[in-house]
Amino acid sequence: MDNEWKGARGLHMNQRTYSTRSLHGQVVHELGRRIVTGDIGEGAVLPNETELGASFDVSRTALREGIKVLTAKGLLASRTRTGTRVRPRSEWNMLDPDILAWRLNSDDQQIEKFIQDLVEFRQAIEPLAASLAAERATDEQIAEIEQAYEAMAEASDDVDAAVEPDLRFHHAILQASGNELLAPLGALIETALTASFRMVSPAFKVDVLAVHKSVLDAIKARDARGAWKAMFTLLDHAIAFNTAMLEEMRKAQHTNA
Repeated sequence: MDNEWKGARGLHMNQRTYSTRSLHGQVVHELGRRIVTGDIGEGAVLPNETELGASFDVSRTALREGIKVLTAKGLLASRTRTGTRVRPRSEWNMLDPDILAWRLNSDDQQIEKFIQDLVEFRQAIEPLAASLAAERATDEQIAEIEQAYEAMAEASDDVDAAVEPDLRFHHAILQASGNELLAPLGALIETALTASFRMVSPAFKVDVLAVHKSVLDAIKARDARGAWKAMFTLLDHAIAFNTAMLEEMRKAQHTNA
């Protein structure tokens, strides 16, 4: 179970996250992960540039660039006299793709809360997006949703083949909502699906495929209320699976204790 869970964490998470190709990008990811997972606590003052640069084996320039990125994400605040400090968790940009990804590397208790938060937030935004898509989507946008569904159906129980069209299905609905505030939330949906996709049983996938079809059919029929209900039903399935998944995690912890 633990190996499958760790494998799921890395799936498709590099599509929206900050590049690690540069030295400062590597600083961003390692320092950001330490902060988000609690290795470096809220309010902690970071070591001075010389010490911190040596610990990462990077130049001051790369370190400063990395800190600028983390500051923009709400994780750090730099002051001339007090140095660089970790900001309170309540001030972090929790919808940032990197922060979402780093939260998946937290301990199991934090992950459990994170998964719950993800599903609850999806319940708030995706039924609305589906409802708006039924009212506003262009023929081309509906075709994109349908193509994504057909690719999911073709993939069947092949996880690697199914994850991309599943993500595309949900992204397309957000875009088709016509709401510019909903559309950028695709990173959150991507994280939620990434966190669970590898551990879904084939039977569960078939069941969820049928619910995806209900969402598609309602949008094609321009049935806003039906699309809202179908998407909420789809998310009910996600809750059921996540509950079962977390129970398996607890059993595995008990067995290994």
